[in-house]
Amino acid sequence: MNTTEIVTITFFQFEGIKQKWWGFKQMGLAPAQLVEVPGLLFSKMLGSGGGNGFQIWPNLGVYGLLGVWETEDRANRFFSSSPLYLELRDRSREQWTVFMRTAVAHGSWDGVNPFKGKEEVSEEDPICVLTRATIKTKKLLQFWRFVPQVSRSVGQQEGRRFSVGVGELPLVQQATFSLWNSSREMKAYAYESKYHKEVIRRTRALGWYKEELFARFTPYAERGTWQGRSLIQELALG
Repeated sequence: MNTTEIVTITFFQFEGIKQKWWGFKQMGLAPAQLVEVPGLLFSKMLGSGGGNGFQIWPNLGVYGLLGVWETEDRANRFFSSSPLYLELRDRSREQWTVFMRTAVAHGSWDGVNPFKGKEEVSEEDPICVLTRATIKTKKLLQFWRFVPQVSRSVGQQEGRRFSVGVGELPLVQQATFSLWNSSREMKAYAYESKYHKEVIRRTRALGWYKEELFARFTPYAERGTWQGRSLIQELALG
């Protein structure tokens, strides 16, 4: 079942104290503007973690914007003419947007599953993965003790092209976004990595989360670059 609805995620890299502070303020200010954007069905401003994105301390230079759109045209209008996006673009050193269609999504985010549709994906197709959870307060210490091992393992995994830890609230509301060369290589990590399998086991046994969501997407286009690279174009070229 295909729909016209698409999903985008944009990452912004800010440099200098002034621009980083402005970027940080958008975590609180931008949501009120985003609810007024035509065709934007669901949106989140996301901060990121330090280091490779999965550290407990925040990275004040990198922020994300997730959007679910009625149509690709609505998304393109936002990226071409929205005053909010144009200011984010102009104040940041680099921006990278991935355009995606939902393959599968389970769970909820703020009580709803915002990702509709079911795009067919083969084992060799590139895949994006978004995981998101609200961590129970009494489980925070257990959760964050285990994160460094998992982040090191994903950073070393064959087939991973990009990954970052993001979130709405430090420590408590966390998410990860990753881009993989193929669904097959992503599944090899998800189901064969000892650290990731242990996360799954502990999540089920210990009940870390109040709310969780897991979604996979097929990436098909991009705007901009990340660290000077066009990651989706590289995938297409093999």
